[in-house]
Amino acid sequence: MSLAHTAAEYMLSDALLPDRRGPCLKGLRLELPLDRIVKFVAVGSPLLLMSLAFAQEFSSGSPISCFSPSNFSIRQAAYVDSSCWDSLLHHKQDGPGQDKMKSLWPHKALPYSLLALALLMYLPVLLWQYAAVPALSSDLLFIISELDKSYNRSIRLVQHMLKIRQKSSDPYVLWDELEKARKERYFEFPLLERYLACKQRSHSLVATYLLRNSLLLIFTSATYLYLGHFHLDVFFQEEFSCSIKTGLLSDETHVPNLITCRLTSLSIFQIVSLSSIAIYTILVPVIIYNLTRLCRWDKRLLSVYEMLPAFDLLSRKMLGCPINDLNVILLFLRANISELISFSWLSVLCVLKDTTTQKHNIDTVVDFMTLLAGLEPSKPKHLTNSACDEHP
Repeated sequence: MSLAHTAAEYMLSDALLPDRRGPCLKGLRLELPLDRIVKFVAVGSPLLLMSLAFAQEFSSGSPISCFSPSNFSIRQAAYVDSSCWDSLLHHKQDGPGQDKMKSLWPHKALPYSLLALALLMYLPVLLWQYAAVPALSSDLLFIISELDKSYNRSIRLVQHMLKIRQKSSDPYVLWDELEKARKERYFEFPLLERYLACKQRSHSLVATYLLRNSLLLIFTSATYLYLGHFHLDVFFQEEFSCSIKTGLLSDETHVPNLITCRLTSLSIFQIVSLSSIAIYTILVPVIIYNLTRLCRWDKRLLSVYEMLPAFDLLSRKMLGCPINDLNVILLFLRANISELISFSWLSVLCVLKDTTTQKHNIDTVVDFMTLLAGLEPSKPKHLTNSACDEHP
């Protein structure tokens, strides 16, 4: 008998979680995996395309090539290229004496517009970092700590019950104490549950999360409008007519009125435009999916922690509208599941619980660990019937 009790004590001691606080929780993920992907793609892709545009400019020299008259010297031809790139105006004759001009400035502004787009897409990330991360990190640290402590308290309760069983020769003492504790709800630790219930009435985190993703959608729509309005207008124009008869050259007769120039960087311009549209088109469903996750509860995580006496949000039907801070916290608890050591233990107990529910009345981790320690979680029926016969 003593060997069985010793084995039970070792088993319960091994089931206790190590007390790891402070530096061990510095690896908290304060961004959801999909949000991190959206951030890297939305901010990184414009920077990558900008580097491509600058690399093409540095490698091939001038982004345009003008067909200067044959009597122009090399320096005059270089002046024509520089002047036409500075103005970047396409002159078109609509009629006799009518000169219509069309600006091709999106070609010149391409790398800078990509830089502005990257900075714009980083604004929602900054909003989340400064408005939500401080409160979220403190919430996660407290909740993770309390969940693990609640699990440890349940194990220590079973250890205490095992000591009671060792000290008392009467088995009725253990069962009576256990039934009394269940009726008086001594096994409940309401601090965590009440804290989570308060988070259902708070909406600061969810408002910041909604604002972050809404801003991403707004900035993506603005990108579509910019590309459609400005880039589409000059998307297929490879050549344009440039006029250099300005200033001191306006009265020179040997200078032609219009000089044809060719945009050598048109292919890069088209690749950047199409790539931007494709990338942000792929991101839009991901952002919308992130928003739709706030419309449902992660009941898988909640059901596992229903094994704790202090955690019965599901059984009491305390969950209401999912658009609140508690749902955001649950999403981040799922993302930080590696920090929840108690989750792996409780997941195993849930699986074992499902295989033994027909034989034993097991509701919490206390009941299951009591059974594993070699104690009956409730008074055996034959003893209950015999007690009733003795005391009719």
